[in-house]
Amino acid sequence: MVNGNTDGTGLIALDPWLEPYRDRLLGRHAHYLWMLSNLPFSDLLGSTSKGHQYFGLNRGEHEGKTGVWYREWAPGATALSLIGDFNGWVRGANPLTRDDWGVWFTFLPDDKYADRLTHGSRVKVHVSTHGGASDRIPAYIRRAVQDPETHAYSGQYWHPAEPFEWRHSTPPIKGGLRIYEAHVGMAQEDGKVGSFREFTEKTLPKIAEIGYNAIQLMAVMEHPYYGSFGYLVSNFFAVSSRFGTPEELKELIDTAHGMGMRVIMDIVHSHSVKNTEEGLNRFDGTDHQYFHAGGRGQHVAWDSLLFDYGKAEVTRFLLSNVRYWLEEFRFDGLRFDGVTSMIYMDHGLGRSFGSYDDYFGGNVDEDAVGYLKLANVLAHSLNPEAITIAEDVSGMAGTCRPVSEGGLGFDYRLAMGVPDFWIKLLKERKDEDWPLADLYSVLLNRRSSEKHIGYAESHDQALVGDKTLAFWLMDAKMYSEMSKFSHDPVIDRGVALHKMIRLITFALAGEAYLNFIGNEFGHPEWVDFPRPDNGFSHHYARRQWSLIEQKHLHYHELRDFDAAMLALDSGFGLLGDPLIEQLALHEDTRQLVFRRGPLVFAFNFHVSESYVSLRIPAPDAKDYNVILDTDALPYGGHGLLSVPLVYPWQDVPMYGKPQSLQIYLPARSAQVLAPID
Repeated sequence: MVNGNTDGTGLIALDPWLEPYRDRLLGRHAHYLWMLSNLPFSDLLGSTSKGHQYFGLNRGEHEGKTGVWYREWAPGATALSLIGDFNGWVRGANPLTRDDWGVWFTFLPDDKYADRLTHGSRVKVHVSTHGGASDRIPAYIRRAVQDPETHAYSGQYWHPAEPFEWRHSTPPIKGGLRIYEAHVGMAQEDGKVGSFREFTEKTLPKIAEIGYNAIQLMAVMEHPYYGSFGYLVSNFFAVSSRFGTPEELKELIDTAHGMGMRVIMDIVHSHSVKNTEEGLNRFDGTDHQYFHAGGRGQHVAWDSLLFDYGKAEVTRFLLSNVRYWLEEFRFDGLRFDGVTSMIYMDHGLGRSFGSYDDYFGGNVDEDAVGYLKLANVLAHSLNPEAITIAEDVSGMAGTCRPVSEGGLGFDYRLAMGVPDFWIKLLKERKDEDWPLADLYSVLLNRRSSEKHIGYAESHDQALVGDKTLAFWLMDAKMYSEMSKFSHDPVIDRGVALHKMIRLITFALAGEAYLNFIGNEFGHPEWVDFPRPDNGFSHHYARRQWSLIEQKHLHYHELRDFDAAMLALDSGFGLLGDPLIEQLALHEDTRQLVFRRGPLVFAFNFHVSESYVSLRIPAPDAKDYNVILDTDALPYGGHGLLSVPLVYPWQDVPMYGKPQSLQIYLPARSAQVLAPID
């Protein structure tokens, strides 16, 4: 809340450029309040967000008997019947009754079905519509499995005899968020789909050892096509069965908590798979049950379907989904995928977002904006420490500000322009021509009142058809010249710049940091999931952890550098420090020096010139210790600096500072200096 303003216009106090849009902000907030008041039962924290406890298969009572209720919202259907192992898949054996709201229901008492509808039983619902009939998977199903022979999916009644026993509470966060983004299926070295259990046993210790304090899991929600990276979801309440059981996912999260790491889930509420057999498409026979009808319900770029956020039952479905993952699995946060696509009618396709006008007007889906506000209020009401992250490239004003101010209520926005900028530089310019002023500006180009997650490269750039930073820098030489003893100039340059790019991004680009699995050690190959064009091979859908165990290769040195870099935050609170100040910038001699908090970062981007007794401004009249050197031997450098090393402060003014230092800064290297108290 800013200046006590809770009418949705508090953003103006933070950003006066929003004053011309005061009426739009008032209207947006009023629309959110209208959506809130029109929720089912008008109760965000009650029945509205507990749809998963009402719909689908749930234990309950009826007329004094215990048993299982099954309920389904399908207003356009003409008849529903529950089928499965429990009744021999006889379509007419268990018909459902319809109420006035389009909700169908039936009750299966234990005295008749307890020995038939058991944990793990396969189920579907036979849906009759004006256009025909089909067997579908219940919308709120908590587990869906694929038949190994027919490849068809069916739901499972999931009700273990004993609930999962949680052992660890949510760990506190020391420093800022240091997020390790990972895909469970491709997290192992073997050419197969990895499991939750393997990730828990093999991958979690690797992540914790480096120093990350949060994990962001992709592809958790059930998706029929493995190659979609998990972004074409079919069953929103079901854990992806190809990785294991819900209990094995809980064990992963619980183990991560015990290791001091929080776990964030990639949640996909921006669209849904088109599949009718596995997903929600035409569930009740219409194209407008969960989605917009006609062309508005089609995402032309993703070949998927778009939710109608203005419909109360759709909102209940999605809000219940938020609550389900936070409470049932104890996820510590949610990273909302495709926020840009959600909040703009044109999904941001081909739009540059160069004006505040882009954030208002007819191109904005105010229902989607209202839904995101509701989802954030819900998440933070359920757990005040919950972390919500927006994947938004538009820079919508207020995305990471409280809803009462007129914001969307997220905690962080991904700084999506940063990795795009790095790739553009590597594609179009030699590093000796990189514009340092532009680089510094891009890394700081974010709304000062909103928190961002900086990252040097994304998972999209690791996909086949693009290249990771390591591949752009070193390409095919990574397969033959990564030995410490080869001294190849391409590798020397690539290793040096890989560290410098990550360090300057870590230091400047946000209040949190993210790395995609394997990129920290310069994984030498792209990501390509099994598909017909590659013979359904898993060769590129894995991570080669053995590379960092071979001490004669640079990969383990890059991994060790990543750990040392993260320690700048755990040791000095770097990411949370708002003080960032440029100290020196010289395009001609390729030097960039700045401070963040108490630390001084000195970069020399010159390809060949090392600087002896280079004078730089010092923020404080103190001696400075070199706490990180990208050129150090343990990190794959040349070891030109003698460490440990202290630079004494000198009573020589420079660039507005009353004191300065003289340092030795080798070519293509960077140093981090800490004042000695």
